Amino acid sequence: MKNSNGKIIGIALIIIGVALAFWGYDVYDSASSQLTRAVSGDTPVEAYAGMAGGLLCVLIGIMKVK
Repeated sequence: MKNSNGKIIGIALIIIGVALAFWGYDVYDSASSQLTRAVSGDTPVEAYAGMAGGLLCVLIGIMKVK
């Protein structure tokens, strides 16, 4: 039973991670972010946090599913 719960958590982490990475990319590609990058060259921290957090969740999820 314990192994089954780990796989379910792993699959959930993969799904959440993919959604979080897409959200981070959406923030990165938004019109306000593009304008900010054009003017000051800065990228919103939320974009990096979303993409990095999503990747981390996916990696942990893959480790749990194995």
